[in-house]
Amino acid sequence: MFSQTAEYAVRAVVWLAQHKEGGPVGNQTIAEGTQVSVSYLAKILQALAKAELLSSRRGAGGGFELISDIGQLTVLDVVNAVDPIQKFEACPLKLMTHKRKRCPMHASLNEAAEKVEQVLSGYTIADLLKDKSRPTPMADTTRDSSRYRSSI
Repeated sequence: MFSQTAEYAVRAVVWLAQHKEGGPVGNQTIAEGTQVSVSYLAKILQALAKAELLSSRRGAGGGFELISDIGQLTVLDVVNAVDPIQKFEACPLKLMTHKRKRCPMHASLNEAAEKVEQVLSGYTIADLLKDKSRPTPMADTTRDSSRYRSSI
């Protein structure tokens, strides 16, 4: 439905929301907690920092920290920061007969993308964390997770 980059970004933000007490967290720790490779995650975290969802500090005591209000930060905000959902602005086949109006296929794909955006904009990070009807995001209850205590 959306890219792996977008999924990893949501994982990282949710994980940081669960571990926001204690200040900035390094790439390696976040990568371990989200099960994303350190090098790939570093690029995602930089994009989230550039979008001003996270702060980034170098050096000893540095790392990434969630600075957005999780009650206001939507899943769509996170996705848009790293890899916005694509829509068809024009016919990808460059067919002249489709120049003024999208064909039914591309029109329906755009409608689907708009619906996905609508759903993602309706869920905040806080909503994901407080939904008790589902397992806690980013928490494996089958393993010793005392290393990553949740602040939620």
